[in-house]
Amino acid sequence: MTTVPAFSSSVSSVSAAQLGGTWHAGCPVDPSQLRLLQLSYWGFDNQPHLGTLVVNASVANSVIAVFSTLYAARFSIEEMVPEAAYGGNDNAAAAADDTSGFNCRYAVAPGTPQWSMHAYGEAIDVNDVQNPYIDGATIIPPAGAAYEVRSDVRSGMAVPGGTLVDAFTAIGWGWGGNWVSAPDYQHFSINGQ
Repeated sequence: MTTVPAFSSSVSSVSAAQLGGTWHAGCPVDPSQLRLLQLSYWGFDNQPHLGTLVVNASVANSVIAVFSTLYAARFSIEEMVPEAAYGGNDNAAAAADDTSGFNCRYAVAPGTPQWSMHAYGEAIDVNDVQNPYIDGATIIPPAGAAYEVRSDVRSGMAVPGGTLVDAFTAIGWGWGGNWVSAPDYQHFSINGQ
């Protein structure tokens, strides 16, 4: 019988160089306010993996609690690397089905540009393909169209009352899947925005 590794996590500081294209002067937080988390997660291959997320230092412990819950439930995650691996290109990270946190960018919303909660390190997108952003005919990432019908629940999806949504709700975070217009099923943030 194979022994399943216990959940593990670590927290370390992160430099501007490590943040790469996800950070620049003028961002609402300094690299000193962010932390690099290494977290255990279950892959779609039903194997344990070690991933990395960048979040605000103020939410690091809460985020660790979420991913500990997900690991215990064997919730499937495709990939977990900082968006710096994609040069800060949110669409490229989404297409790769990446689970990530910090990225100094504006919110995907009409009107006057305003910082996304990702720019503060207080938001996490989980399994972008299984949990797409849907705004009319626009689906990000495009492969997420296969998951547009949310009643067809499959592995890795965020659904009301499911493991993923409940884990973030337990730390007081809001879910973009509750947005009436343009639901963002992958998106979880400290203030629900």
